[in-house]
Amino acid sequence: MNHEYLDMINTARVYDIARETPLDPAPLLSRRLNNQVFLKREDLQSVFSFKLRGAYNKIIHLDEKERACGVIAASAGNHAQGVALSAKTLGLKALIVMPRTTPDIKVSSVNEMGAEVILHGNAYDEAYQYARKLADERGLTFIHPYDDPLVIAGQGTIAKELLQQQPHMDVIFVPVGGGGLIAGIAVYIKALSPATRIVGVEPDDAPCMYEALRQGQRVILDQVGIFADGVAVRQAGEEPFRLAQKYVDEVILVSTDEICAAIKDIFDDSRSITEPAGALAVAGMKKYIERENIKNQVLIAIDSGANMNFDRLRHVAERAELGERHEMLFAATIAEKPGSFRKFCDVIGMRGVTEFNYRYSDPEQAHVFVGVKLQHGEKEKQALLQKLKSENYPYMDMSDNEMAKMHIRYMVGGRVEGLQHERVYRFEFPERPGALLRFLNKMGAHWNISLFHYRNHGAAYGRVLVGMQVPPEETEQLLLFLRDLKYQYWDESANPAYNLFLR
Repeated sequence: MNHEYLDMINTARVYDIARETPLDPAPLLSRRLNNQVFLKREDLQSVFSFKLRGAYNKIIHLDEKERACGVIAASAGNHAQGVALSAKTLGLKALIVMPRTTPDIKVSSVNEMGAEVILHGNAYDEAYQYARKLADERGLTFIHPYDDPLVIAGQGTIAKELLQQQPHMDVIFVPVGGGGLIAGIAVYIKALSPATRIVGVEPDDAPCMYEALRQGQRVILDQVGIFADGVAVRQAGEEPFRLAQKYVDEVILVSTDEICAAIKDIFDDSRSITEPAGALAVAGMKKYIERENIKNQVLIAIDSGANMNFDRLRHVAERAELGERHEMLFAATIAEKPGSFRKFCDVIGMRGVTEFNYRYSDPEQAHVFVGVKLQHGEKEKQALLQKLKSENYPYMDMSDNEMAKMHIRYMVGGRVEGLQHERVYRFEFPERPGALLRFLNKMGAHWNISLFHYRNHGAAYGRVLVGMQVPPEETEQLLLFLRDLKYQYWDESANPAYNLFLR
């Protein structure tokens, strides 16, 4: 038992600036996962992250000489805000070095708190080295984001609150970057509730603590992914690693898609939007439940922060269904002839189609890029792939193809030479299962489809861009079809964007 850390956590001065955050039940997740799930809402702190606990506890312990010199920190955002607010509260000068990749919302927040901001490097470690250099040159006191006993003790006050709020906890899931948060929680929990498991969660493209524990020594990763920028750290802290070896049970790795799915899970239960690093604990918890097949346990997930750039939500929404295995993406090859599109959709059946991308390229065969909603996850996916195989459609599963998900889905198509009589229309139709199939059934086998783009955006109406080869003498028949369809439509054949990029 580490009595020194217990004393430091029990006497930490965090509540001059931080609040005791609620431990909220997550009823939807609890029912779905057959366990009692609770969210520790550190996203509700004044800087929308737990980081101000450790930052303030460190700064309040500085002597007068150190305070007079001012403080400096390196941070991808949340620690920066904690240091900036702590310095402002105590009337100290603060300089923050942040990676150039830091979300604008975090940079703006630090500026508004009166701290000077320098953007340097593309990841935390580059910013850290530069901040250390400036600290020596200017005589500033460096406030480490995780590798400092006072910082660790400040973060450990979360564990103290948890034991007061929920005395019995089977597993606590903690996001991990440099390791200060999990070190503080683990050392306190294991002293007072040794049966509670402590499970860290890292992105699979930034596994610094996972690799350190696996190899029995701190390692420096060659590179780290920055989607979860709050934990994009190449090397775990020395003191956090020492404590993690003693008190952390394991570290789980999760993918970007699984993080996005967890952001959606938290939103569904709390109507709050967490940042990627803040959703790590829920993503790891879901993976742990599936692996261990546990039921009726009390599970705690630390919701560690909510500093999310608004424009990242588009990417999160795009990937959440894939992360939950509620959507599959695949490419298939069909015959390039009238009616083949409709026949292919018959194979897909009444499943909700989330995306359909196609552009004419070959007179014999067509390659389509398709997204399909899944109600029953992997089992349903395999059933659909088996049906495609039995109907002799060559296919390729793209659900785990990163390039396909990030880029190819938006690049299907281009200019086509020698395409006769193409007309391009944009449609809106009620978004419900079968709407796409109804559209194709109405069209029948009259005209060859030469371009098709559809993406479900969760709105009440689906939006489709369609190219059809319609000879001039069949214009009247086309107008009758459009009128009978009763979907809103616009003729885009003269649209300059079509003429520039697709004609």
